[in-house]
Amino acid sequence: MQKIISYPISVIYYLCFSLCLLVFHPIQWICLNVFGYQAHKKSVDYLNFFLLRCTNLVGTRYTIENRETIPTGVPIIFVCNHQSMYDIIAMIWYFRRFHCKFVSKKELGSGIPSVSYNLRHGGSVLIDRKDPKQAIPVIKGLSEYIEKNTRSAVIFPEGTRSKTGKPKEFAQSGLKILCKYAPSAYVVPVSINNSWKMVKFGFFPVGLGNHLTFTAHKAMAVKDYDIAELLALSEKAVVEGVNEYK
Repeated sequence: MQKIISYPISVIYYLCFSLCLLVFHPIQWICLNVFGYQAHKKSVDYLNFFLLRCTNLVGTRYTIENRETIPTGVPIIFVCNHQSMYDIIAMIWYFRRFHCKFVSKKELGSGIPSVSYNLRHGGSVLIDRKDPKQAIPVIKGLSEYIEKNTRSAVIFPEGTRSKTGKPKEFAQSGLKILCKYAPSAYVVPVSINNSWKMVKFGFFPVGLGNHLTFTAHKAMAVKDYDIAELLALSEKAVVEGVNEYK
């Protein structure tokens, strides 16, 4: 029944969502090329604010837990499970004070209004998942960027989203590189719940009435841990905080 009801609502939702992407694409270009990074960053923040408001049309609610415990004035490496594109939208807006930059697949770097432009010009990096060697210097560059500019990197170590909410095994190479070349950073595991339910029917229609939660766990200074231990603790915290599939 929910799926049937969702069809007409999803049409309205995607019209609004697409309009936001189209409107903010030239706004981003003007902000970056005329006013610089800070203006561009603000434009991306508010793009994602409006995208989140679009999701309210399909009954989506958000709860962000423990955000106030995240250290400020230091580079941050957010380690998250991955369930849908809505993970990224919420991270950009609700964690905007940390200037989130993403490790994304290269396919997202073209063809999507606003999204592709931000990934190419906003500080995020694009990797070819079929070519692991190419990813090493790219992720190294991101880690050096957040170390220099005191910003944050967001990495989804599963590599691809979980369609059921159950976390997949974490790959360690990307996180190892981030930690190695951003030695003053803090790793903050984040557990994401219920995002997968937004796309449980696929791209269309959208799942209705979902409550997405983002829980930040204890921040861990890279310098205080052996990298292997840090990776294990991060995965443990994220997985234990994902509960909707249990």
